[in-house]
Amino acid sequence: MFDFVRQHNKLFQFILLILILPSFAFVGMQGYTSMMGGANAGVASVDGRKITQAEWEVAQREQADAIRRQSPGVDPKLLDTPEIKHRALENLVSQRTLQAAASAQHFTPTVEAVQARFWNDPQFAFLRNADGTVNKALLAAQGMTPSGFLERLRQDFALRQVTAPIETSAVAGAANAKLAFDSLLQQREVQLQRFDVKDFAAKFAPSDAELEAFYKDPANAAKFQLPESAQIQYVVLDAEALKKDVSFTEEDLRKYYDENASRYGVPEERRASHILIKADRNAPAAERAKAKAKAEELLGEVRKNPASFAEVAKKNSQDEGSAVNGGDLDFFARGAMVKEFDAAVYAMKQGEISNLVETDFGFHIIQLTGARGGEKKTFDAVRAEVENEVRKQLAQRRYSEAAEQFGNLVYEQADSLQPVADKLKLQVQTATGWRLSACS
Repeated sequence: MFDFVRQHNKLFQFILLILILPSFAFVGMQGYTSMMGGANAGVASVDGRKITQAEWEVAQREQADAIRRQSPGVDPKLLDTPEIKHRALENLVSQRTLQAAASAQHFTPTVEAVQARFWNDPQFAFLRNADGTVNKALLAAQGMTPSGFLERLRQDFALRQVTAPIETSAVAGAANAKLAFDSLLQQREVQLQRFDVKDFAAKFAPSDAELEAFYKDPANAAKFQLPESAQIQYVVLDAEALKKDVSFTEEDLRKYYDENASRYGVPEERRASHILIKADRNAPAAERAKAKAKAEELLGEVRKNPASFAEVAKKNSQDEGSAVNGGDLDFFARGAMVKEFDAAVYAMKQGEISNLVETDFGFHIIQLTGARGGEKKTFDAVRAEVENEVRKQLAQRRYSEAAEQFGNLVYEQADSLQPVADKLKLQVQTATGWRLSACS
């Protein structure tokens, strides 16, 4: 069977074209279902699997449809001859043979491989929408779903895995193999002589007449042709340039400063030390009560003697990272700690010791040891920054308004840029020697 395929490659491709590709011309799911099984008597058998009369008739109709698509004017009588019917049966036998081979070799392409073929194969381009999705409407018009179509594509993919190695394989003859092998073992000796053009150019002195003739020869015209160039005029609507022309008052600057005060403040940071007695929120009540009692005992101790806070933290805090430093957490910004801890710290005064603060980590005793930042910069200190921001916002607003006007003027008065330049106070600029190839 496979020797025949190799020797009659073109014929086999035609058989596949008649057999397989019509299935992608949308015969509909009803025909497909009939082809895969039936109750009629068998007309042939491949690998123990019957080909029924119903399947043969479906194959004949598909074959006739394929021929009509290729030759619309074909005589209908030619499509109902015994030879044509026999060809349809041969095609079915060939298809079943390939299916049996694919099944025996476990050729089952993945969904990804089938989809990749659909997206990349040009023969399915008419089935893809502009965005790359499947044209479901076209499939539905033929009674087929995307999943059904992909299943048929998967079957075709499996068959191609059987035929492709045979179609593309080649066995070299003994004589050709020996010739190729001998050529690899042979050695050649060669000598090279290099002739440099400049060594000979000086020996020739063409006359003026020869030079002129060479110059005027149409065959050489392209060698002396200057590249096309042009002089162009253009205008640029630039938001950055508009910043120079915007106007505002001192009152505008102060208003912006007041409305954006948070932007001109020094971020506040606080420094704290803490003693942690761990207690998981989901721990048994008795365990949590024991941890809380221990924390309350330590709280009483440090409140009696605040100067001992660091020493008590070193001996008792269960936060290993800060305990060695006497519970010191250094400076941190608002929001850097868990919510309960952060709220307590930013509500305290310098040197104050908090009540017990409960978090997911356990019970904390906190001492505020420092604070910095939080001051608002004066208007004079940030005036230049405020002015630049106001200019930028006003320029952006003006740019947005001018952009639409710019486009309309250029479109309406396309023969000159001067009107748009005058209207928007822009400068018409000129560029000379602009090569046209640079614009392509």
